[in-house]
Amino acid sequence: MKSVRRKAREDALQILYQLDLNNDLSVELALNYFQSLYSKNQMALDPFTRRLVMGVGEKANDIDHKIKEISSNWRPDRMAAVDRNILRLGAFELLFCDDIPATVTLNEMVELAKEFGAENTPAFVNGVLDQLKTKFPVTGKTE
Repeated sequence: MKSVRRKAREDALQILYQLDLNNDLSVELALNYFQSLYSKNQMALDPFTRRLVMGVGEKANDIDHKIKEISSNWRPDRMAAVDRNILRLGAFELLFCDDIPATVTLNEMVELAKEFGAENTPAFVNGVLDQLKTKFPVTGKTE
């Protein structure tokens, strides 16, 4: 059985993917759309899902800039949409969520990559996020 946080991350990834492919959506509208159409019994989205989606939405430019620095051969706009959004989600957790251990973030993003990405996505995601963690350490972040 999936943990509550794993499910929240999956939902966040799906919402971020939707936002990525539809520039007419606002973050709030995407959250509401997902909740009304895809959440079981139209229950409120998990607060962790909202935190992740809102955070990535607010910090998207900074996150993409840092991903671009790390993955010199792959600009975010040239990556597969799933890969790009898993990296954005993981980068947000690594850079702005000091209550989540970096090892947990890396493990969770690799699991998302295995489930939603292509064959090489897990290794790519792990490599980029590990470099991001090293290059931009967050003070107070637990390991």
